[in-house]
Parts: sequence; structure tokens; C-alpha cells
Amino acid sequence: MPNVLVVADDLSGAAEVASVIPMRTTRNLVLLGVDATLPVDDREVIVVDLDTRSGPAPAAEAETARAVATLGASRQVFVKVDSQLRGHVAAAVRGAGGFAVVCPALPRLGRVVRGGVVHLDGVPLHETDAWRVEPVPPPRSIADLLALEPVRVIPLTEVRGPELVARLRAIRAEGAVAVCDAETDADLDLIAAAGTSIRAVLVGSAGLAAALGREDHSFVEVPAPGDGVLVVVGSAAASAQVEHLRAAGAHVVALNPTTLAPVLPHPADLVVLTIDAAAGIVPGAARTLVAALADTAAAAARSSTSDLVLTGGETARAVLDRLGVTRLTVHGPLPGHHGAVLSTTPDGRRVVTRPGSFGTPGSLTDIAAALRSDHERHGGSHVSTTSPDTRPYIAVTMGDGAGIGPEVVVGALLDEGLATECRPVVVGDAARLRLGAEALGVTADVVTVESVEDAEFVPGRVNVIDLGLLPADLQWGELSAVAGDAAFHYIRVAAELAMSGEVQGICTAPLNKEALHAGGHVYPGHTELLAHLTGTEEVSMMLSTPKVKVIHVTTHIGLVDAIRKIEPGLVERTVRRGHEALVRAGVPAPKIGVCAINPHAGENGLFGQGEEAEKITPAIEVLQAAGIDARGPLPADTAFFLAGRGDYDLIVAMYHDQGHGPVKVLGIEAGVNITVGLPVIRTSVDHGTAFDIAGKGVADIRSMIEALHQAARMSPSPAAVPA
Repeated sequence: MPNVLVVADDLSGAAEVASVIPMRTTRNLVLLGVDATLPVDDREVIVVDLDTRSGPAPAAEAETARAVATLGASRQVFVKVDSQLRGHVAAAVRGAGGFAVVCPALPRLGRVVRGGVVHLDGVPLHETDAWRVEPVPPPRSIADLLALEPVRVIPLTEVRGPELVARLRAIRAEGAVAVCDAETDADLDLIAAAGTSIRAVLVGSAGLAAALGREDHSFVEVPAPGDGVLVVVGSAAASAQVEHLRAAGAHVVALNPTTLAPVLPHPADLVVLTIDAAAGIVPGAARTLVAALADTAAAAARSSTSDLVLTGGETARAVLDRLGVTRLTVHGPLPGHHGAVLSTTPDGRRVVTRPGSFGTPGSLTDIAAALRSDHERHGGSHVSTTSPDTRPYIAVTMGDGAGIGPEVVVGALLDEGLATECRPVVVGDAARLRLGAEALGVTADVVTVESVEDAEFVPGRVNVIDLGLLPADLQWGELSAVAGDAAFHYIRVAAELAMSGEVQGICTAPLNKEALHAGGHVYPGHTELLAHLTGTEEVSMMLSTPKVKVIHVTTHIGLVDAIRKIEPGLVERTVRRGHEALVRAGVPAPKIGVCAINPHAGENGLFGQGEEAEKITPAIEVLQAAGIDARGPLPADTAFFLAGRGDYDLIVAMYHDQGHGPVKVLGIEAGVNITVGLPVIRTSVDHGTAFDIAGKGVADIRSMIEALHQAARMSPSPAAVPA
């Protein structure tokens, strides 16, 4: 990797990039401004926060140009921009000069580029509310954003083709800007490699920055904890996280935006400082509010040695400026918290920065708890320590070895985004995984381990507990009783690991039911098999896509039998399981729509025999009395339409096809199957073994990646090991 200069428009973005670009000899530093004093000539990576996101565009262009002129000689220039295109992207591109290759994709958060348009979870940026607090409407495309520049869009077929470098050279010769489509980290790797080979200016989010190199951040060396934690929240998007902190016992101090009266935080071991949104936000006063918030936070920080958690890049920079901090030593991502970066100031204070729009409602609470646990372990003494690795262990079953399971497993485990969220260990066949990697055309270090504790987590390594049950000559795409039997034993071992506490979650690749039965294991599918292996009497299947989540009252039984089986108690228990799963996933008060059985919900007795009134309505009444926001019975077509536009967090389907059909239309490629009600979280891809394409290297790994992300987010952290 060449030496790199990164220019960012806010501090949280700068810190995030510094944490994902590898260093060979020293730690990365973030300079707070071009004029920060530091000898930088011999540093491999220089990251500069220009703090220009909310300022005028001409200033952003000028500061970017000054940074490149001052620090960019003989360096690969990387312009860090927001993955949702906020800030002065066009000005930064102009300021950087040279030939720009632009790709703001961040696949692990569902932010991709298709046809030169940024999509968020499958929806074009301009059709979402991501820019609702911005003073201007969102751009309809990246080309619209770069209106003053000629733009050429490079589609996925060319990004993934053999002529990408030649295409970039041709665009450079035209004097245009190249905008690249990307949907996966592998796409970003190709773009980064091609761009650096011709020394183009790379313009992107942390996703493209990470493609400049990979580094293991399993354990983050940090100095001693402070005497408490001060959380400063400068983003309106984090209001739910503030309330979660309050519920967890934090002392919340809200600054009144109309009077801007600075009130120093109450002395406590966990203090949250934020803006009082209930008092009314004055339009156009954002910078004034940030300044007042930073003044108060800095005054509180000076009187203590508290660790700082700063959300929102502008807020973070303002606080550190007032404390006289001109550089940060970056130690790496905080394990298990996407976008959160752990750094230290020159005087040793620990600082966590994170974009304000990131995180579930409980994420700031978890970050604060991780910092406080360090303090409690050390009894307040200032000694060097290592932060606890809170990432859950996930057992990943390989599925049917004759299908696409080996390919999607090995491909997904090479996704760099998973490294900060979980520690996956495959239960399967090492030789078959190597064949899967060969079919995909990827390089993977497949390593056999005897137990979970023997696994090591470094980039490119796939840890596998090798059961050795598959013959070397097993054919791709052919039904095999041997493969069906092996798939059963992968699940059996994973269940045993979960029940013993060695793993905190299970993620399964697809099995083939006919092969499973041929192997002597007559179960309808994963759900029922895991229920048997864990001794669970009743579980539910939940399907999750970016647009809709569905839980089923009945699954793998005939339609007549399903109607007969549905009764108020089963409906109530199913809804409660779905409600609990969503709360665990960070939705504090899920809105749940319950489907009817008959067309038009029975139309007041016109259709059916009164099944809704007999089997569903009593359950909804009980649930509502318990404080669960369940509504219905709803006509199924209406329920899914409303869920698709965001009115419901979860839809309850009465039978298999009522729920599966809409899900497969709305997003099977990113769909995840979640089993709820087990003593352990289990997620799975929402597709089958695809015998017709197995071994051909064309399997789509996105559903497997998302299944692993969901398992990581919903699984508890392992018990902390004393330092």
C-alpha cells in the first residue's frame, strides 16, 4: 500500500477511516486541521479532519486544496465523504484536484451504488428521509451532486470485469470524474486497486478506505480508564439512544436551545450532555447549538479525567478544539460497535468518536458500559489495560455440501465488516470450504480448529471445526444422503456449542430437506430440528428483509392443518416472541400488524366461518392489554403494503405462504431467516441450496452476510474474562 493522505470533513469520519487503514510500523494519528504541528514526512498514513461539513462550500474546497498541497506530495490522496452524500462532496472533489474516482458505498450498512445512484437498503437516496434535516433536497444521483463536473458512471459489469483500469484511464483522458457502482466489499477492493494503480484521487466512505488494506482489530490496546464517562450527543438522530441511556441510570443534562444557558453536568460516573429538543430547536442555529454544547462539555471535561464519548463529527471536533487537542492517537474500532473508534489525546484521555446517525437505541449505553467496565476492573487505578472483546462467538453451519452453502459461507466470512461485530467459527468440512473458495475465485486461509477457543481471528482466515463427513468426490448440485446426514451433524454440533455456552449465536447455511430425510433425519427444516436439539417445545420463524419483517404462526404444514392449528394462545405466543426479538434488536416499541386468515379479514362474516373473531381477535386484546402494540386482524395485502412503506416493524403471518411470498418479492437477496424462541439466537439465509448453480462461483453471498450481521447484533456478548 502506498503512503496515504486522507482528508475528511468531520472528526468522526476521520477517526473511522484512521481505524480501518492499516499501519505497518506506527499507530495512525488524526490531525485536527492542516496546521496541527506534527512531523509527518515519514508517516505511512496522514489523516486530517478539515471540519468543513457544515461550513460554506468555498471554504471546503479551499481547505481540501490546501491539505493536498501541504501534505499530499507523493501520497495516495483519499477524500473521505459521507456515505449518504451529506456535506460538500463536489467542493472536496474540486479541491483535491486530479482525476477523481468516486464511490461512497458502505455495503455493510446497506448503502450501495447502482447506476450512479446511492441506495439505502434498496431505496434510492432521494426517496428516503435521510436528508430530512438538511437545508436542501438530496441529489437524485452522484452526477447531480457533481453538477459542475463531467461524470462517467462505471456499472457493476465493468467494475467486476477485466478492463476496469483501462476504463478509468479512458475517463481520465476525457477530463471527467469516474463514478463506480458497488454492492459488496469485493467491488470496493477492485475499485481501490484500480484507482491506486493509476494514482487517482479516491473519493468514498469508510468502505472504500477499508479496501486500501485489511488489518485485525480483535483486541485494542488502550491506556487506563478515566474516573467516569461523559457522553456528548450532538445529533438529533440519536435521541432514542439518549433515552436508552437515561433508562440505564445515566444522569442526562439537556441544554436549552432557546436560552443556551450552560449548565455543568451533575457529578456522576455516567453523564450525558445533549440538546433539549423538547424546548424547540431554533431554525438555522445548528452551529450556535454545537458551540454551546461544546463549551459546556469542555468545561465539564476539564474538571475530571472522564472518558469522552462524542457523537457527531462536528460536535466531537468542537469539544476537542476547546480542550486544546490537536491530534488523536487512533487505537482502532471499538469491537462490536460499527463506526465507533477508540482514540487517546496526547495527555492520555480516552475518546470514543462515532457518527451521530449510527447505532441502535442501546448502542451508546453499550459503549459507555464497556468503558465503565474497564474502570471497575481496575478500581480506578491508572494502569495499562486491554479492552474486553465483547464480540459474540457465532457457530456457522456449512449447510448441504452439495449446494451453495460452502461458497456463501466462505465468501461471507471474508467480508471485512464482520470482524468488528462477531467471531465466527464454521462447523462443517474444511476441504469443501476450500473448494467453495476456489469456485468463487477468492483467497481464504481455511484453518481447522479443535474448539472455539482455539480459533484466531485475522483477516482472510476462516476457522472451521472440521467434522470430515463428506467424501472428496461429492458432486456439486446433486442430491446426496451423505451430504444430508452431514448437514444434520453440523447443526447438532452447533447446538451443543450453544447449549454449553461456547457460542452465543448460530448462523446456518441452507440445507436440502430431501437430502436431510434421505440421510435418516426426518425434520421439516432447520427450525424444527433446532427446537428438538435444544429441547424447545415451541419456536417461531421470522423472515427479515430491509423493507419488511415477518413472523409466522404456522410454517411447514398443509394449509388445512394450519387453519386448524391456529388458536388465540398460539397467536399470542408468536406475537410475544416477535416483540421480544425486535426489542432485543434495538426497536424499543415495535408496531406489529397481525394478518387475518380470510380475504379482506373476513369482511364482517362475508368470507370464512368467523375465524378472525375466534382465533385472532382474542389474542390481540390480551396483547394490547399487556402494552404490546399489536393491531389487526388486517387483510394480508393491506398489511404488507403498510409494512412496505414503514407503518409496521413486524407483520404476523398466519401460514407459510402468506408470509413467504411478499418477502421473496421485497428482498430475498438480503433476506434473513431468524428462529425466535430458542435459548440461542439462530439466523439463516432466506434461500435454498440452489443446486442448479452450486460450484459455479455465481452464488450471491449478500443474504449470508446479512444473516451473520443479524446474528451478531442479536446475540449477547460472552462473559467477560478478567484481565
